[in-house]
Amino acid sequence: MDHDQIRLIVGIIGNAIALYLFLSPTPTFLKIVKLKSVQSFKPDTYLATLMNCSMWLFYGLPIVHPHSLLVVTINSAGILITITFCSIFFIYSSWTCRKKMIIILILEAIVIAAMVTVTLTLSHTHPARSMLVGILCLVFNIIMYASPLTIMKTVIRTKSVKYMPVCISIGNLLNGSIWVVYAALEFDPFIMIPNAVGAVSGVIQIGLYVKYYKTTNWSDDQSPNEIEMPPSASNA
Repeated sequence: MDHDQIRLIVGIIGNAIALYLFLSPTPTFLKIVKLKSVQSFKPDTYLATLMNCSMWLFYGLPIVHPHSLLVVTINSAGILITITFCSIFFIYSSWTCRKKMIIILILEAIVIAAMVTVTLTLSHTHPARSMLVGILCLVFNIIMYASPLTIMKTVIRTKSVKYMPVCISIGNLLNGSIWVVYAALEFDPFIMIPNAVGAVSGVIQIGLYVKYYKTTNWSDDQSPNEIEMPPSASNA
């Protein structure tokens, strides 16, 4: 088995794990549809994920970073899934929330359009384009890591892991780890760095789960599957 075949297999596994993470909020949205209300959930995570996937999709295109088909496939799937979630959220939310979503979506479209225009206008080689878009993806990923940090802070403060389903934490660890391997097989620091951080974040989350599992009050009505748990920052 040669290098390219190994990388293909690793990438396919990464696609499968990332797809699981993208679909993990499904129980939440089934509940929203059933109750015809978004309740206390917020759209921020899904809007940020849509932006994240859009940036990584552009990064994986042949005009920017050739030979990245699996980066394109998983982020294309992520965009479709996230658009579905955002559409459901939009339908069942208040007009105030809808206005916020519209504004954020317009701003995201402007940022993506500007990134594409600047990249294709100022950078004329694949390495130059990969570096420019890769750096932008890294910066946005760092911003996205604020969400998992907030969740972990809540776990430590409340000594409860009810708001941090362990299946998602394990998924974050596996997702980050497999994409680190994928990036290492054909050295790509822009994919490797955020996913290495994501893997470490997954390890910390699992550690917190083990530490605070016994002090968690599981008697509340709300189940872990109904908790809004952000996916890992990098899905590339």
